[in-house]
Amino acid sequence: MSKNHKTIWIKNPLAILVDEGIEANGGLVIKDGRIVEFINPGNSPINKIDEIYDAGRHVIIPGLINTHHHFYQTLTRAHPQAINKELFDWLKTLYPVWANVVNRESFRLATRLALTELLMSGCTTVSDHHYLYPTGIEDAMDVQAEEATRLGMRMTLNRGSMDLSVKDGGLPPDSVVQDKDEILIDCERVISAFHNPDEGAMLQVALAPCSPFSVTTALMRETAELAEKCNCRLHTHLGETHDEDDYCTEKFSCRPVEYLEENGWLNQRTWLAHGIHFDDSEISRLGRHGVGICHCPTSNMVLASGQCRTLELEKAGAPVGLGVDGSASNDNSNLMEGVRHALMINRLTYGAASVTHKDALRWATEGSAKCLGRHDIGKIDIGYQADLTMYTLDELRFSGAGDPLAALVLCGAHRADRVMIAGQWKLIDGNPLNMDVAQLRYEHGKAAGEFSQIISGF
Repeated sequence: MSKNHKTIWIKNPLAILVDEGIEANGGLVIKDGRIVEFINPGNSPINKIDEIYDAGRHVIIPGLINTHHHFYQTLTRAHPQAINKELFDWLKTLYPVWANVVNRESFRLATRLALTELLMSGCTTVSDHHYLYPTGIEDAMDVQAEEATRLGMRMTLNRGSMDLSVKDGGLPPDSVVQDKDEILIDCERVISAFHNPDEGAMLQVALAPCSPFSVTTALMRETAELAEKCNCRLHTHLGETHDEDDYCTEKFSCRPVEYLEENGWLNQRTWLAHGIHFDDSEISRLGRHGVGICHCPTSNMVLASGQCRTLELEKAGAPVGLGVDGSASNDNSNLMEGVRHALMINRLTYGAASVTHKDALRWATEGSAKCLGRHDIGKIDIGYQADLTMYTLDELRFSGAGDPLAALVLCGAHRADRVMIAGQWKLIDGNPLNMDVAQLRYEHGKAAGEFSQIISGF
């Protein structure tokens, strides 16, 4: 029997996150990459078992799903000229830096490091919004597909884009934007090469113009038409700052949500990053159309952008997921830390009784899956893909914890002990199976260090 088809009993976990009414304290059975059976305590599986893993030290949750990131920004974390700025000034500071430090090799290392960091935090599915295209990385999506496949992670490749530069009244330098026709041609190529709409897909594609202030209206509209034609998702930044509201009012004579609607974006294939500054009518409109929102609590706090109205959005019908956002606005790629931050900032907004640890975990799993348009991941349930993340509570931070699931969030879990994707172990004892972490740290650090010499010239 091949490794891919082993039937595995993950036995007697310390705790497991499943829906109310499901009894799974005896564990669960994995077969052909899916969850096929829950076990009551003291019972034995119905399925013939090839392998048993004793999970008595582990708290099991669905694999975390990161729905917004910018991998290339791992090269400029804690940048001394940008650490105390809000979004527009932060972007104006860093765009020239990125234009000079992101090349093919550094982009591959940045992608590799971000994916590894996410995996080690407990992520099984990732989505990176890559929109920066200096000369030499025109095939950025191919590089990311290769790196995700190497680690065995699921990924939604966001073929991002910018065609509005400084000379046109936008924020990015001329050297990192592309022509609209060039962008759309490559979008079709990437969809043809990597988009798999089937259940259990490891790679899917979304089309992702960067933001209203870095792309033309024509690109926004034609991207939406292409996504509908090719049956893939749409993604962009929206509602992150008041500066964006002012920009849209000045340039388009409308607010950002209305601008989306005018260009064919208000539908269930769309999810938006941040979604902070929506008024009540806009929240109602987004919910009515099933538009997803990726809540990025850490980045929002670092840049002082504001607080996403998560509960109102969910009540209106908009799926809410979580993202770490870029590693220069979050400064790490750890979604489990983001879960804790989501709990804290939302309790500050809504009160201690209104947002629970299970809400925050749900946003990072089931909610994120809905944002990506997936119905086969994000839950531990029969028929779902066997994407599981397992944490131990052996560190001092957990000593005395009474509720193991709550302890993951309240006591600050940040590193997974085991991760399974599609029924196969990808992380064991906190170490990725297909990556030399020490070598990666050296290579990425060396590349970033070389760029710091360039950066000092700005």
